[in-house]
Amino acid sequence: MMLTDPAKKYRPFVAVDLPDRQWPSKRIETAPVWCSVDLRDGNQSLIDPMDQERKQRFFDMLLSVGFKQIEVGFPSASQTDFDFVRSLIEQDKIPEDVTIQVLTQARPHLIERTIEALQGAKNAIVHVYNATDPMFRRVVFNVDKAECVQIAVEATQQIRAQMDAAPETNWTFQYSPELFTTTEMDFAVEIVEAVMDAYGTRADKPMIVNLPATVEVATPNNYADQIEWFCRHIKNRDHLIVSVHPHNDRGTGVAAAELTLMAGADRVEGTLFGNGERTGNVDIVTLAMNMYTQGVNPQLDFSNITPIMREVEYCNQLPVHPRHPYVGDLVFTAFSGSHQDAIKKGMADRRANPDAVWDVPYLPIDPLDVGRSYEAVIRVNSQSGKGGVSYLLEQEHGIELPRRLSIEFSQVVQEVAERTGREITSQMIYQAFSDEYLEQRVPFALVNHRLSSEPDSPKVTLDAVIEESGTRQTLKGEGNGPLAAFVKALAAAGHDVEIIDYHEHSRGQGADAEAIAYVEVRIDGKAVFGVGNDESITSASMKGVLSAINRHYSTQPAAANVTAETLG
Repeated sequence: MMLTDPAKKYRPFVAVDLPDRQWPSKRIETAPVWCSVDLRDGNQSLIDPMDQERKQRFFDMLLSVGFKQIEVGFPSASQTDFDFVRSLIEQDKIPEDVTIQVLTQARPHLIERTIEALQGAKNAIVHVYNATDPMFRRVVFNVDKAECVQIAVEATQQIRAQMDAAPETNWTFQYSPELFTTTEMDFAVEIVEAVMDAYGTRADKPMIVNLPATVEVATPNNYADQIEWFCRHIKNRDHLIVSVHPHNDRGTGVAAAELTLMAGADRVEGTLFGNGERTGNVDIVTLAMNMYTQGVNPQLDFSNITPIMREVEYCNQLPVHPRHPYVGDLVFTAFSGSHQDAIKKGMADRRANPDAVWDVPYLPIDPLDVGRSYEAVIRVNSQSGKGGVSYLLEQEHGIELPRRLSIEFSQVVQEVAERTGREITSQMIYQAFSDEYLEQRVPFALVNHRLSSEPDSPKVTLDAVIEESGTRQTLKGEGNGPLAAFVKALAAAGHDVEIIDYHEHSRGQGADAEAIAYVEVRIDGKAVFGVGNDESITSASMKGVLSAINRHYSTQPAAANVTAETLG
């Protein structure tokens, strides 16, 4: 039960004494050094941590985006992480200009294991930490300040000695006073300076000092004050790369990162879309795109954001919210009539002045810059009629559209509405859906099919008869399931399609029940949906694939057979 006087239980953060702070008048004019911690901090927060395959896919995707520093794991804490680091090194999967980072606690045997994992690496950051917060010193570890400093110094000395013993690797040292934001500022400076002395930092051999908001406990401006205070008071500031590691416990991780960059930070550690412990790490995608919309090149490439989002969703086994900044399925969508009108007028002005600075109402960024289309900007929902396209289809017709298909079909309804000049009714929506998806039988239509399989084998063999422009032909294929076999059969016939997404459900009850399958495929690099229905789910799935192919090659307007005349 919430308290009427929360001050009895919770204490406010202690503000930094910095009356002449300079950061509020600063601007972010260059991108920081980015370090993705998805494969460590992000991974350790997952219900189902990534296996080797998912880790490798995520790593490769980070490379394609442009990350030059990637924290790849905690090799002393996990055999999976150790093996992954070894595979990257031994299989030469790390580009020459990319540095891998690994984390270790300040314990001798863990440090040895960490260095062992990095043997043979071209470029490596060894990231060591110990908790410096007073509560942790007193309650968790039972050490005083001097003992806390000793732990950090001895770990640094050990790491430096092991680095010196392996000169073939280009080493960088990183130290984190864990829980920096709740550590006394003077003590944070004291312990970092002791570590600097132990490592022997120079201007030409800087170390990274990472100052994490391990748990976000204050307003973003206070974190910025702490960073500026630290940068002013630390000796030999030019011997340091100052890094921040914001979390999002108060929901202000992005703001905190931006303000700390204004306050003097050089580097940001975060994750794609903010995955991480509790409420997550700071979202690097939002940070980078915020810079981009202010005219600053973030040095990361999110030109095709949707495949990146889907890859992250697959690797993390977590969905990205449809309202997530810059990437969510709905962030470039206007449902409100007044918003739609303003956007239409803004886009018309844009077409008349294509080289002007971007200035379209309700759209802070050009969707084309991140691989989205203008066609998806204005869609129909309850503001246009009877409670929303998807809602009406589900409630009155038992059709449960997947999210992305719902978005696509709204465009179809919009086109039909404009063509007919009619009120958008439930029946019109269903007719448009049937015409656009269920009745797409030209040039390809399924006639029949036959499946066979061997005992104890996951493989199935498919013989499918399809009609192509009035001529029947039999297609043959084999795969791990009927749909996979059908795709193989189509490929053998010269029709290459890739299944992107698949949903199915039953429609109706009892003897009248039928299966309906929603299939998203990629053809010639373009994603397109198809829908099939049948008493058999296998037949419905195949019809869905053919529906997508037919839609891809169709030159007719959306739901072409739905006109004012057919509606009566």
